[in-house]
Amino acid sequence: MSRIRTHAKDGTDPTGCVAFDEPDLPDPETKMSRFPQTDSRLAALRARMAETKTDLVALGPSSHMAWLSGVHPHGDERPVLLLVSQSYAGFLMPALNAAAAGAETDLPFHPWRDEEGPDAALAALINACEATGPELSVVLDETMRADFALRLLDALDQPRRRFTDDTIAALRAVKDEDEFRAIKAAHLINDRAVQAAIDALRPGLTELELVEIIKSAYAKEGAALEFCSICFGASSAFPHHYPGDTKLEPGMAVLIDTGCRVDGYPSDMTRSGFFGSANATYTEVFAVVERAIAAALATAKPGVRASDVDKAARDVITAAGYGEYFLHRTGHGLGIDIHEPPYIAANSDVVLAEGNVFSIEPGIYLAGQFGVRLEEIVILRETGAEIFSEMPRDMFTVEA
Repeated sequence: MSRIRTHAKDGTDPTGCVAFDEPDLPDPETKMSRFPQTDSRLAALRARMAETKTDLVALGPSSHMAWLSGVHPHGDERPVLLLVSQSYAGFLMPALNAAAAGAETDLPFHPWRDEEGPDAALAALINACEATGPELSVVLDETMRADFALRLLDALDQPRRRFTDDTIAALRAVKDEDEFRAIKAAHLINDRAVQAAIDALRPGLTELELVEIIKSAYAKEGAALEFCSICFGASSAFPHHYPGDTKLEPGMAVLIDTGCRVDGYPSDMTRSGFFGSANATYTEVFAVVERAIAAALATAKPGVRASDVDKAARDVITAAGYGEYFLHRTGHGLGIDIHEPPYIAANSDVVLAEGNVFSIEPGIYLAGQFGVRLEEIVILRETGAEIFSEMPRDMFTVEA
């Protein structure tokens, strides 16, 4: 018989919590289902809160919550919050989800039932956090539902609110070695799946059929498809093309942008090539994009601004006369989410740090003809960018 802590309905406990027997939970002595990083990550968050003069951090059911606590609650209209102050951290949790969430964390719960509503439990959680008084500095999870955020703000006294950029998002942007290993493993699986896709190219193959080949390659290695954009011919000129029934024919460009997820972390990579003999224009554009990604990789170092990495790639493409055909930013961060800070964009003043993980993916898109994009996910080490993928970026060509 295991135990989790939950909000006392009578409110007699000063923290708002008591222990009760819950037969559906595993024995906590095994710690097999608990999240070992919680203590260290809570300590890092509280240090960041002190630096930024933050009184309270409020997280909804999101990647932020998962990163900090390991909890992945069911998301619906019932309010779920994780509140963190310097003195306390606990959950507002629908009672019907408490047992499942309790298997993932040792943090206390303040549960509420549908017939009661969440207000009393939320008030007790706020009191336990000592989040009282006017003009508290509150950080809100920018991904939570608006009604969750407004309910919390209405329960506080004229709070000053901002989002997570300088607290939990900043911490998540610097990956530890466990995260590095998970992301690396996902990329090695991705390498093999992309190679299997290239090997499978044949006349008449559709974009959607190639998606299924990649999906099957992931499954054989215990990974799940995260996303897959397969682009044949003129479809490759759309940066966010959705695969369809376009059939592969000789003389078509091929762009493969795909990623899998394993152990909670994703991969992401783009390779470009040609089915048949590449024409002179394609070969020229590919060479420009390769020079652009090489320039950005060389620029990416701790202490460099994200905008400088974007500029390094963009300057190469502009100098070659294709500047107007580079339609997007140079990169995005990657972690639990496939897109997260830091963003490698022309308007970003973020200073890159050791441990940042992000994409470098310049592209040139010629409408009605083809597009070329090359993408690497890198982690910043002290000396520069380390690429996760081990697959060459060379233009692949497949005999038609």
